[in-house]
Order: sequence, then C-alpha cells, then structure tokens
Amino acid sequence: MRISLYLEKSIEENASLYYEKAKKLKKKLVGAKEALEKSLKKLKELEKKKIELKEKKKVERKKEWYEKFRWFYSSEGFLCIGGRDATSNEIIVKKHTEKNDLVFHTDIAGSPFFVIKNGQKAGEKTLQEVAQATASYSKGWKLGLGSLDVFYVKPDQVSKKAKSREYLAKGAFMIYGKTNYLHANLEIGIGILKDGRVMGGAVDAVKKNCEKFVLIKQGKEKTSAVAKKIQKIIGGDLDEIIRTLPSGGCAIKK
Repeated sequence: MRISLYLEKSIEENASLYYEKAKKLKKKLVGAKEALEKSLKKLKELEKKKIELKEKKKVERKKEWYEKFRWFYSSEGFLCIGGRDATSNEIIVKKHTEKNDLVFHTDIAGSPFFVIKNGQKAGEKTLQEVAQATASYSKGWKLGLGSLDVFYVKPDQVSKKAKSREYLAKGAFMIYGKTNYLHANLEIGIGILKDGRVMGGAVDAVKKNCEKFVLIKQGKEKTSAVAKKIQKIIGGDLDEIIRTLPSGGCAIKK
C-alpha cells in the first residue's frame, strides 16, 4: 500500500489527515457490509418464495384420472392409456374401455394392455404409435428384443371368460375373433407438455406434442440414473420421468 505525505504539513497533520480518511472509509465499509447482508437476505427470501410457489403448483394441479396408468397423446390427438402391471391391466380393460375404443396387446407374457380412447376413429399413424408403446413397455424391452408384433381388437373381443377348465390370472384376458397385427420397433420418447407434465410414449407422438424431448433405447443403465440425466435435459418432475421409463435397463439415444 502506498501512502503520500504532504511535505508542507507536519507529521502530526499528515497523521490526522489519514486518520480522518480511515474513519470515512470505515463508515463506508460498514454501510457496504450492511447493504450486502440486506441483499443476501432478500435473495434468500425470493428463493424461498420461488420454491414454495413451485411446491404449491405441484399440490394445486389436480391429476387426470389416466395419469395413474401409462399414457400419452398420439400425434393425431387421441388419448392412449396402458397398464403398468396385472392390476392396472385389469382396471383399464374392465373400467376404462368403451365400445368405440381399440385394445392393444402382444402374444408374450408380461405385456401391457393399451387402449386408444375412441380409437375406432383413429388413423394408421395412431395405431402404429400405440403398437410401438405396447411393444416397448412389454417384457420384450427387458429381453432385448429389437421389434415385436402387436395385435389390436375391438373391446367386445376381450373377455374374462376363460375356455373350459382354464383359469385366467389377474390382468389376463381371452381374445376372441380376428386379430389385426402391426410390427413395431422398441423405442420410446419422453418429453414435456406445455402444462409441465411429463409424457412418455411412442416417439412420433412425443415429437409432435412436446417441445423438449429425449429418445430412449434399451441399455444397461439404472432407471434412476437415466431419469436424472433426462431431467437435466428437459426439466420436469423426477418421479414423473421415472414412471415413464420401461422396466429394465435403458439409455438415452444420442
């Protein structure tokens, strides 16, 4: 630190001058410290309010009835819902399937039932998208299958009535009559809708409805690890992201 001395002044006068300057600087330092503390306090309050507002929005948003299942909107705007397990398969077919819908399933065990609401009016694009979702959320994903045949039927072809001397476990149904088959690749997309919800399903459906999205392929990474990576890319609620991922290992497609 350099100090300038005034030769025309005495040592006492120079000392007194710097003493007064030091007092003024000390006052400024105290004022600056107080201003900094006030700013930091205000910043913390704003951050707290921001977090509280986010949590409030989470609580306030009433979830739709179909959000307990797997779900997405097709690129043509049709609501598509699928089971997560035997229990939800049973609920979807028994309680949420109506005469104008279409029901999708595969021939392998461990496959979800997917339903297109009002699906008998859907176009080929939606049918193919639901076939992809049905295949991707089936056991075929865990088995490492690259593609899978998926069939669809009308609701009146799906029955809980088993053949003579046969027993149908929870989530299983008999299919009667003609079945229509589609071939689908196993791959899904996960994105964010305008309302902030996380949507997972067929690739083209996610691309159509979501501004931010990632594509998911089969892999060896844990679901939780992949979900965190997805959240960094698209945002959204981590639990919602985890619920959109297929069972078994997966990875983000580059």
